[in-house]
Amino acid sequence: MDRTDLETRYDEADATPIEEGSAREVAPEGMNTQPDGMGCHAPGEQMEAAARAAGMSEILDQYAADYPQGPHDKPQSMCPAFGSLRVGLRMRRVGTMLSGSACCVYGLTFVSHFYGARRSVGYVPFNSETLVTGKLFEDIRDAVHKMADPEQYDAIVVTNLCVPTASGVPLRLLPSEINGVRIVGIDVPGFGVPTHAEAKDILAGAMLNYARAEIEAGPVQAPVSGKADRPTVALLGEMFPADPIGIGQLLAPLGLAAGPVVPCREWRELYAALDCGVAAAIHPFYTAAVREFEAAGRKIVGSAPVGHDGTAAWLSAIGDAYGISSNKVGEAQNAFLPAIKGALSASPITGTVTLSGYEGSELLVARLLVESGADVPYVGTACPRTPWSDPDREWLEARGVKVQYRASLEDDCAAMEAVKPDLAIGTTPVVQKGKEMGIPSLYFTNLISARPLMGPAGAGSLAQVVNAAMANKDRMDHMKAFFEGVGEGDTAGVWESDPNVRPEYRATNLKKLERAEKARMAANGGVKC
Repeated sequence: MDRTDLETRYDEADATPIEEGSAREVAPEGMNTQPDGMGCHAPGEQMEAAARAAGMSEILDQYAADYPQGPHDKPQSMCPAFGSLRVGLRMRRVGTMLSGSACCVYGLTFVSHFYGARRSVGYVPFNSETLVTGKLFEDIRDAVHKMADPEQYDAIVVTNLCVPTASGVPLRLLPSEINGVRIVGIDVPGFGVPTHAEAKDILAGAMLNYARAEIEAGPVQAPVSGKADRPTVALLGEMFPADPIGIGQLLAPLGLAAGPVVPCREWRELYAALDCGVAAAIHPFYTAAVREFEAAGRKIVGSAPVGHDGTAAWLSAIGDAYGISSNKVGEAQNAFLPAIKGALSASPITGTVTLSGYEGSELLVARLLVESGADVPYVGTACPRTPWSDPDREWLEARGVKVQYRASLEDDCAAMEAVKPDLAIGTTPVVQKGKEMGIPSLYFTNLISARPLMGPAGAGSLAQVVNAAMANKDRMDHMKAFFEGVGEGDTAGVWESDPNVRPEYRATNLKKLERAEKARMAANGGVKC
């Protein structure tokens, strides 16, 4: 049997004809085509300075305003471009193309397919010569022209990674449309975009901007699902598939409907999203998307209908934004709040929980945990503080919760080590650290955010997984005692016998480091840092 018959194919990428280029022209005499150290490994400050010198200051200034950094000045999760890449790959009839270092593109495509992309990603390679001569931009333009098939695509997203952005490759000069296919160019450098969550906003904002210009220019196509028969509320932020349905049920007594979720799944949903009367910033960091809704004259409402108090406040805010009478809002609240309160009471959580993540919904999850009965002394989010998260922050702080925006890994681990909770919810390294300490731990992205959070369906959704994890404390203690001293310090790694520690070498090396530090301080005028 031919083994190729057993291979699972998701597209026709393996049948793509390979075009062999002609021999490369010799660079003009005197041109430096050798690497200059400005690779993806260069310091962020150096790459940002190069990008500004190459005319990218306007974009970087906008990112600095939209996505303020600090206390850490660089991403501590995955490459931020994964966020925008994933948004593009999840949209129907939208092609994606990357321009960046080969190692970066490999990593991004690997992670994308790991998360089930099942779609090819375009790649425009470069070298020092094509970068310094401007040939890279021409290669990107040629690739876009070849890819722009209206039978396959409504739009193509072209993304500059760190090196092309630092070199000033001007995606803004690409045609806005080729053969009826929209071309959207964005820059997502690691030195200007703190998290992959905010990269989602960069692409969502760029697409909304394009769609808004199309609407202003004349009639546009209706969404495949048709136009809503009631005024709608657009929903900002990726969420569990059941949540938009639940939000729609909450809105129905007000005479409203849930609009599309932004980031959208197809281009025409962008038109329907902009046709809303109110946009709900469920995830509050979508700054660029909010700017487009405000430019279209839409009102913005923060927070989300989570738990009893959150649902009551959110329905009131939506009612105020739409000018709905307080009696009608009260009827909607009375229809749902008792069921939410009952679900919370039926699924209590008893114990102390620290919470951290980089999805943007951390404060919402913390509210739900607190209303379920958990003690949550700390919640950290890698995303920045915005006006649309203030209702959640104020509610949590009034109940003694420490809210840390732009939380670093060090912040999250320090809180966990200080509190020693019954359960730590966080990112992969936080969970790893927690399990090393014998603390039951859950990965936020896969085990917490992958559940309904809104309305009655979300009220009791966390109790089962949280209580089950906390019940594993004895098992964690047993494992910690069994493996005590293994894989730590001098015993890390694989040894055939006891490691030869040689403490005298360590003492000598420590003295060398101390002398080097004193010399550095002396050269720096006595300043330690």
